[in-house]
Amino acid sequence: MNIIIAGTGEVGFYLSKLLAQESHNIVIIDHDKKALEKATHNLDVSTINGDATSIRTLEAAGAKKADLLIAVTSSQQVNILSCSIGKNFGVKKCIARISNTELLHRKDTFDLASLGIDEVIYPESLGANEIKNLLKESAATDSLEFDGGNLHLIGIMIDDKSELKDKTLAESAYLNPDTNYTPVAIVRDIEDVIHNETIIPRSHNILKKGDHAYFITESETGVDRVLSLAGKESLDIKDIMIFGGSPLAYMTAKYLSKKYNIKLICDDIVKCEKFADELPNVMVINGSATNIDLMKEEDLDNMDAFLALSYETEKNILASLAAKESGVKKTISQVENIDFIPLAQNMGLNTTINIKYLAANFIFKYISESKFLDYSTLQGVDAEIIEVEVKSDSEVLGKKLRDLNFPKDSIVGGLTRGDKALFPRGEFEFEEEDRVIVVTKKETKSTIESMFK
Repeated sequence: MNIIIAGTGEVGFYLSKLLAQESHNIVIIDHDKKALEKATHNLDVSTINGDATSIRTLEAAGAKKADLLIAVTSSQQVNILSCSIGKNFGVKKCIARISNTELLHRKDTFDLASLGIDEVIYPESLGANEIKNLLKESAATDSLEFDGGNLHLIGIMIDDKSELKDKTLAESAYLNPDTNYTPVAIVRDIEDVIHNETIIPRSHNILKKGDHAYFITESETGVDRVLSLAGKESLDIKDIMIFGGSPLAYMTAKYLSKKYNIKLICDDIVKCEKFADELPNVMVINGSATNIDLMKEEDLDNMDAFLALSYETEKNILASLAAKESGVKKTISQVENIDFIPLAQNMGLNTTINIKYLAANFIFKYISESKFLDYSTLQGVDAEIIEVEVKSDSEVLGKKLRDLNFPKDSIVGGLTRGDKALFPRGEFEFEEEDRVIVVTKKETKSTIESMFK
């Protein structure tokens, strides 16, 4: 595909990285020369220094022959206008990043196509929904649903309470006679290295203390079984403290206040007044979450969850560590720089969120619909989760799993056959219309795609 990306901030850069790995032709437009130099140095892309709303710039970027225009600058106006001009050039699909919730809520009734927009993305809304899902599975560090909820991916930390600690996966299989989950990835901290190691596990791999382990499970009994073996207990969350005056903090407080008791701490008095007016079910407090005395006064010790969602990663990390030290069981921290996520996790902040990362993955999922039924990645994990369907001419059809030359950096986590969740082992045979969840390194994704197409 010929793709134009307007904006090379974290969303644009990360998205360009994902798409370039798929061998698409990428042209990035930005007025920031340093950002373009970084993209040119690190990615297989072309760049144009210019204005994404300029007819001349878009023409130079190849808009007349482009299959896709993705406008993800920090300006909603630039993104909308860029898509509108691009559509006039004949770009087949246009996606715009927005910052206006009104457009988001009315996208099904308002004619966005008249503006030249095929899809809109609002990162803060994605982040708030992600946090809401993480609070549902409060004992897990990560949580994803597949195939309408028949299958679930959860992440857990292996510690001294876990029955899985120091066991090979073959040994841990005896703890799961019902075969209702599959270990699919292990993220391990490597000493003196910022970026962690991601292992696609096999039967000989050992789960060690400090490992971040991921499992595909049945959505009910499987989740409960994994949490039990990991020594984790689901929390009954009622009281939540949020720190930050960011749009994500505001949106999250708005979403969660319908179900939970929310206290929001913000160090900007103007924003506090605005939040207090617009969020009647939220207790808004002016102050800093790095002020431990204030946090104690506001009953931090008795909070069920603490969400650090300010613009400042350092403050979020410090505030979350203070909350953990005070006994808060569930913390979620916004980490603005994607590269800092492994570092934050190694410091003990197991659940982090980056809305730019979520935005890039939402867009990648949108444009991958023709290849995969579903697509996801996990922050800090060097692997991708894809859902594929077994077709009448698929290479895997009618073959046993053990007889397939399955790449070593990929694993079948589970599948649904009709409404039934299954967890394939060596003797398993694939049938037509099986919906299969595969966890794979990016280097072997194309092989998986060819096996199931």
